[in-house]
Amino acid sequence: MRSIAVANQKGGVGKTTTSVNLAVGLARAGRKVCLVDLDPQAHATLHVGVAAGANSISAYDVLVSGQPLAAACVPAGENLCVVPSHIDLSAVEVSLTSRAGREAILKTRIEADPRCTGTAPDGENFDYMVIDCPPSLGLLSLNAMAAVDEVLLPLQPHFLALHGLSKLLETIELVAEHVNPRLKLLGVVLCMYEAGTRLAGEVGRDVQGFFASSAEHHPAWAQARVFDAKIRRNIRLAEAPSFGQSIFDYAPDSNGAEDYAALAAEVDQAAAVLRAGVPASGAIPQRVA
Repeated sequence: MRSIAVANQKGGVGKTTTSVNLAVGLARAGRKVCLVDLDPQAHATLHVGVAAGANSISAYDVLVSGQPLAAACVPAGENLCVVPSHIDLSAVEVSLTSRAGREAILKTRIEADPRCTGTAPDGENFDYMVIDCPPSLGLLSLNAMAAVDEVLLPLQPHFLALHGLSKLLETIELVAEHVNPRLKLLGVVLCMYEAGTRLAGEVGRDVQGFFASSAEHHPAWAQARVFDAKIRRNIRLAEAPSFGQSIFDYAPDSNGAEDYAALAAEVDQAAAVLRAGVPASGAIPQRVA
């Protein structure tokens, strides 16, 4: 199973939109995907049509009450399930303040689930886990990074976003050195992209240049990249969550669906290259809608 945390400590950059539509894009291509919502706002949960609190067991219970991951999983479409969020997640740091190893609880739950380890007797193993992190670098995001192999960073193309990139890289470096030596930055996806503006192109080139010049500074981002797929600013992407639908269901012919289909294909290929050093066999075609 490939595991990806979608993280950015800055809000409003397309993090949840990317988490949901990447997960659905992969699922529509035949991959079995588990979407984990670690944001107390529960926006990813609502985005896939699951009412917050509808399931008696949530991500909070997985982290705090010892519930297994399987007990929290809710079907959210073909090849897709979601571990829903709950407002109680906002108090998780207080609830776990004295718990030893609290930064690795999610990792322990994942490792105990046969579908995550590839040992499910019915063959229903997950191909991907996508974790939507909250807009902070606290305990919830730390649990996500301790549990996954890669981090995907959605970035809005403006210069202040570059400051957020440096902060996230510092966090990835610390987690890789002290908690999860497998952790890598998979790459940056530019969201709310306006191709006609000079700023968008300049920021993209700056980020790419930063990775090219600093890759030797830390192995956790030595192979990081700016994805070719760019998520164009599209009103349909903003409308889809209010209908509890992914962009593929709400507006399958929109630019948003085309862009996230391309991102799903590129992530599927890039994840295999990053982990194995060779292209994935049977990679997702560019159009999945």
